[in-house]
Amino acid sequence: MTETASPPSAPLRARAEIDLAALRANVRTVRAKASGAAVMAVVKSDAYGHGALRCARAALAAGATWLGTATPEEALALRAAGLRDVRIMCWLWVPGGPWREAIEADLDVSVSGLWALSEVVGAARAAGRPARVQLKADTGLGRGGCQPGDWAELVAEALTAEREGLIRITGLWSHFACADEPGHPSIAAQLTGFREMVAHAEGRGVRPEVRHIANSPAALTLPESHFDLVRAGIALYGVSPSPELGTPAELGLRPVMTLSASLALVKHVPGGHGVSYGHHYTTAGDTTLALIPVGYADGIPRQASGAGPVLVGGKWRTAAGRIAMDQFVVDLGGDEPEAGAEAVLFGPGDRGEPTAQDWANAAGTIAYEIVTRIGARVPRVYVDAEADAGADAEADADADGQDG
Repeated sequence: MTETASPPSAPLRARAEIDLAALRANVRTVRAKASGAAVMAVVKSDAYGHGALRCARAALAAGATWLGTATPEEALALRAAGLRDVRIMCWLWVPGGPWREAIEADLDVSVSGLWALSEVVGAARAAGRPARVQLKADTGLGRGGCQPGDWAELVAEALTAEREGLIRITGLWSHFACADEPGHPSIAAQLTGFREMVAHAEGRGVRPEVRHIANSPAALTLPESHFDLVRAGIALYGVSPSPELGTPAELGLRPVMTLSASLALVKHVPGGHGVSYGHHYTTAGDTTLALIPVGYADGIPRQASGAGPVLVGGKWRTAAGRIAMDQFVVDLGGDEPEAGAEAVLFGPGDRGEPTAQDWANAAGTIAYEIVTRIGARVPRVYVDAEADAGADAEADADADGQDG
C-alpha cells in the first residue's frame, strides 16, 4: 500500500485522506461511552482500509490498550513493525496456522474448539513457553466460537493445559449477531448466554484477565455488555455501525477517510450520446462529461453504477452508466471545470460531499464495505498526524513508507 505522510504538492490520480486526529477523537468517544472498560482497537483488514500501522499507533496514543486483528499474519506484521509492548489478539485461525510464531510474538490467540487447543498446546511445547489463549463462546452468532454443549469439555481441557504450564487462559469472549439492531431479542439472549458460559468457566477455576463481547455498536449503545473490554472496529474510523443507531455525528464520531480523485478529462458531447459499457446511460441533450479515474479495481463498487454520488464543482453528480475497472463518468450538465479539478467521492460531509453511507445506499451494501474495499492503487495520505510524528518516524524510515 502506498503511503504519503502529508498532502502532496501535485494532484494525484486519487487519494484516500486519513485524518488521524479524527481517529484519535473517535477512540476518546468510545472510551467515554465504555467508561470502566478497556478499549481494543480493531485494525483488521489494514484498519478497514485506513492503514493498520498508522491507525494502530494513533489509537494507542488516544488511550486504546489492546489491538485486535482477524488473522495471525496481520498481528505478526504489527509486531514486526515495532508494536512490541501492546497486547494484540488475533482470532481467525485454520489448522496448521502459525501458532508457534504467535506464541513467540506474545500474541493472544483465540480458541473455539478442541482442534485449535490441541494445535496451540503442541506449539507451546515446541516453543518452550506458554501460549496466551482466549476461549471463544458461540452465544448465538453461529460463526466461530464453542457451542454451549461443548463448552464444558473445552474449558476442562484448557484448564488441564494451563495446569501443565502450556497455556494461560487470558480471556473469555464472544461476539454479537445483531447489536446494530436496537432492541433485537438476540442481544439479551446472547448476553445471558455469555454470562452463563463465563460463570461456568470461572466456577471451574478459570481466572481471565478480560471478558468481552461488545463490538462497536454495543460499545456505543449497550453499557450492560461492556464487561472488562470493548472491541471497537468501524466506530474508530468514524462510520456508524448502522443507520438505525444514528449518524456518525449523532454517535459522537467523525469519519476518518476522505476519498477524492482528479478529473482526467472534461469534454462536450451531443444529446443522445451513449456513456460507458452497455450504454445504460444516454445524454438527454448537449452536455459535458467528466472522467473520474477510479473504478472497481480501486474498490469503487460496480453495483453503484448509475447511482454512485460524487461532488464536483460544489454540486452532487451521479455516476453516468456503468462503473468500469479503472474509471467512470459523471454528467456535468454543461458545467466546465478544468481537467485536474477535484472530485470528492465521499468524506465527512462537511463540504456537502457524499459520505460512505451514501455510497453504501447506492450500492445496496453497508458503509463498512465501502471504506474497507478501497484498494492498494489508492495512496493513503495522512493528515493532522503531529501527535504521531515522533512515534512514527523510525518505523516509517524502516518501512520505506509502507504500512505493516
